[in-house]
Amino acid sequence: MKTGELTEAGTMIDAVVLDAFGTIVRINRRMSPYQELIREGRRQGCDLKSAGTQFLMTTNLSLVEAASQLGISLSPAKRAELSRALELELSSVEPFPDALEAISRLQGAGLKLGICSNLASPYGPVLKELFPTMDGYAFSYEVGAIKPDPVIYQAICSQIGVEPGNCFSGERGCVWMIGDSPSCDRDGPRAVGILGHRLDRTGGGQIRDLEHFARLVIERR
Repeated sequence: MKTGELTEAGTMIDAVVLDAFGTIVRINRRMSPYQELIREGRRQGCDLKSAGTQFLMTTNLSLVEAASQLGISLSPAKRAELSRALELELSSVEPFPDALEAISRLQGAGLKLGICSNLASPYGPVLKELFPTMDGYAFSYEVGAIKPDPVIYQAICSQIGVEPGNCFSGERGCVWMIGDSPSCDRDGPRAVGILGHRLDRTGGGQIRDLEHFARLVIERR
């Protein structure tokens, strides 16, 4: 985390954007069905590399539909295996306890809240079900762009009704963001005027949990 990160914002914080996995939710039973899909494609000679991963996170397709679009042939047994793995992983997603408390506090303070995350389409409905009271959701498979592309940050700000770019001027409309990726949740947001912060649940950074973050936001507000 950059030195002085917590002291650069203006005083009129209007909205908070949250990353999803590793920040407000965790996967308790990691089955990695999409990684296995990529491996299956490579076994079949599909040269996917990073483009395949980006495709999976920027298209609103089921796992089976995505496989077809990528030219990956799935046998009935392999299709069942991947579908079952995805089902098990999705059913194991749960909120971090501090996320629920932090969101409650931030909403109680009158802040607008949004979730901005890179993910494949089956994960979006799970997040919306777990956090139904958000003011907006910018998921890469719906927006067609992945963090740290400015497009996805602009999309979440548009959904929650704020204009990014005021965090370093002290004007109204200041937006803070937090997540576990330095590039996607700290540096990327800052490039468009959102004050990004890194969450380090290992205890090595300035912000170790979301309740701490919520207190900082409310104190600045």
